[in-house]
Amino acid sequence: MSTHDASSAFGGFPVPTLDRPFGVHLWPIFSKAFEMVAGFPAEDFRFVPGQTPMSTLKETSIFVVIYYFIIFGGRELMRNREPFKLKTLFLIHNFYLTAISGILLALFIEQLLPTVVRKGIFYAICDGNGGWTQPLVVLYYLNYLTKYLELLDTCFLFLKKKPLTFLHCYHHGATAVLCYTQLIGSTAVSWVPITLNLGVHVVMYWYYFQSARGIRIWWKEWVTRFQIIQFIIDLGFVYFAAYTYFTSTYFQWMPNAGKCAGEEFAAFSGMAVISSYLVLFISFYFATYKKDKKAPSARKSLRKMSQAPLPDPHVVAAAIESNGSAKSTGVKTTGVSTRSRKA
Repeated sequence: MSTHDASSAFGGFPVPTLDRPFGVHLWPIFSKAFEMVAGFPAEDFRFVPGQTPMSTLKETSIFVVIYYFIIFGGRELMRNREPFKLKTLFLIHNFYLTAISGILLALFIEQLLPTVVRKGIFYAICDGNGGWTQPLVVLYYLNYLTKYLELLDTCFLFLKKKPLTFLHCYHHGATAVLCYTQLIGSTAVSWVPITLNLGVHVVMYWYYFQSARGIRIWWKEWVTRFQIIQFIIDLGFVYFAAYTYFTSTYFQWMPNAGKCAGEEFAAFSGMAVISSYLVLFISFYFATYKKDKKAPSARKSLRKMSQAPLPDPHVVAAAIESNGSAKSTGVKTTGVSTRSRKA
């Protein structure tokens, strides 16, 4: 049955098909919206390093350095100030990130579903014509740009005088660099981590939005679980793609599935960064939701590091000064006097 016949059978309502999984063709609508902003349709977009905005390592590095300068400088500026409320701005921020993530995810599904079903998962993750088409490059680039919008998450933290944790600050900065390396490296498997991440972000930013409204969400713990599941699946695909690329290129005598599109530096950066995310998020999960009162081990220390606030130079200096005073006067920092050995 054709799409037209199916629509007629259901009273003219659009019916989902393989090529139009949401009933309507989203790409033409998106292309018109893209043209309104960029001045040309999405079909004419080309990612050209050095010409496309934020397409060089220098631009990306400068932006990430500015990000860290702003958040740590902002923490200092807020030291002796009252925290801002920012409820309305925070609601808007989380709502538009939920919407953007959902729209990009829907566009990715529309582009990828026909390819995966008709030509298989290997073709979709390893062939340039499967996972690196012109429409997908447009979406990869837009997803990359959203990583800079997400840096505002941290700005809200220091303006509201919330702790800046290592996990949060590292993850936000590293993700922008990771997305850049995959764009430059033309890795066809990129869509797997990106689509899973968009799905997680729809859930996560919706949770933040509802929480800011004062609504208690019972599935808060599942946000972190979804992130961990995402990284496990990511690494399965990324390590497979890297393995079959290197074996088919350098070790043909080893079993492999064939060539896989992408640059070697992009493979290494993807494996390294996502692996670090998995370790840190698992550590964060156990430190946050599986606390116990046993003596800390090396593993527990790593868990604490993932959620610990980043060092505050003023607090560190005060602690050193206080410790020095205690040693010179023989008084504990608690104010309790201690007797000397001689006495």
